[in-house]
Amino acid sequence: MSLFVTPIYAALLILLFLVLSWRVIMYRRANLISLGDNDDKNLRKRMRAQANFVEYTPIGLILLLLVELQGAPTIALHLLGLSLLLGRVLHAYGFASTPQKILLRQGGMVLTLAMLLLGALGLLAHALI
Repeated sequence: MSLFVTPIYAALLILLFLVLSWRVIMYRRANLISLGDNDDKNLRKRMRAQANFVEYTPIGLILLLLVELQGAPTIALHLLGLSLLLGRVLHAYGFASTPQKILLRQGGMVLTLAMLLLGALGLLAHALI
């Protein structure tokens, strides 16, 4: 079975991860901080934006892959993928902004968690029917 939807969102999310990683690396280089956060609030904020991405994105992609493997309609896959992508973008932008944009951060988490919930319920429904 060929996969058509999950790879699109995996690639886009990896690009976002690279941007978040680049922000941490460049800040470290500019401020000569090799390990830890040197009690630097701006670095810590960049690190947490990257870490939060890493905490939620892999499970979202695994879920999207499982839903696609179960044969979900393409529109459902794109809605789940877009929710995860937009959720991660909004959260990262809201979190990394100075000052933080709390509404964007919260909206990003709502979209991310909604994707996880709906995807999980879809998996369960498909498996039990």
